[in-house]
Amino acid sequence: MTSYDRLYVLFLYYFNELRDYFECHEVMEELWLEEGRNPLYQGLLQVAVGLYHHGNGNVSGSIKLFSAGLDKLEGFPSEILGIDLGRLVQDSRDYLGRLRQIEEAPFAPYDLDIAVLDEALMALIEEVRQNPPEPEGH
Repeated sequence: MTSYDRLYVLFLYYFNELRDYFECHEVMEELWLEEGRNPLYQGLLQVAVGLYHHGNGNVSGSIKLFSAGLDKLEGFPSEILGIDLGRLVQDSRDYLGRLRQIEEAPFAPYDLDIAVLDEALMALIEEVRQNPPEPEGH
């Protein structure tokens, strides 16, 4: 059985449940620094920040973050850390493609999902859902 860092579980909770991409950044950056700057964590963080930027009208920042995140994530297996990374990479590629065409085909920001494959990880996320943390505040 894989054990999951609490910060990783919180990242998935903020990403999938609350759609709070700022908090995603906060918890994942802490984990990324603790874990020796793992490029997998950095790529996940950058996808979240890409969504955050688009939601705030910063299209160029969103394109930069999605591009950087995809550069890091594309080298990893499609199933890793209890998630369907392959699906997130494909969804992020699609989002980035749409961002690059936003002048011709404007679209409103929308959420992506990180599909959780491991039942143990799902249970940990459910525990957080039942006992949500207090956000640090923006």
